Amino acid sequence: MTTALVVYESMFGATRRAALAMANGLEPYATVRVAEVGEAPRTIPDEVGLLVVGGPTHAFGLSRPQTRTEAATRTSEPLVSPGEGVREWLEALTVHPGLAGAAFGTRVLRRWAPGSSARAIARRLRHHDVRLLAKPEDLFVGGVDGGLLDGEVDRAREWAARLGASLAASAGAHR
Repeated sequence: MTTALVVYESMFGATRRAALAMANGLEPYATVRVAEVGEAPRTIPDEVGLLVVGGPTHAFGLSRPQTRTEAATRTSEPLVSPGEGVREWLEALTVHPGLAGAAFGTRVLRRWAPGSSARAIARRLRHHDVRLLAKPEDLFVGGVDGGLLDGEVDRAREWAARLGASLAASAGAHR
């Protein structure tokens, strides 16, 4: 059984909750490790066959130092990801050949709202020659500092289960 690594950046906890649901969906298919981006390895170990990366959508894409500082002013609680974000982590990332991956993001559900951290993460993973197993997935939150909307945890778990099944099928095809 391969190892799946789920790396997330989260300000108020919604993206962390999505990452944990995804880990649950992947468990039948892989040994799963979940890491907050500040604790995630910058070099992906060889035993990791699937890298799933997610973060919140800020200002139409990935967070930046300024948007993370602004997010901190919206709460009296400490941020889940107080340091560098997924953007900086991906810039320093080293992967091994043949790594499969997927990207997800959280964002406010607004009709015609542009931007997606999931799409930005997917572009950066492709830049590292990571083989994407699915289209980037957006999960929706209720407002800037709101939690995941009803049904989104289940949708995250089901999306990850499809990733796991795809990974298992591709592993069987390469035997």
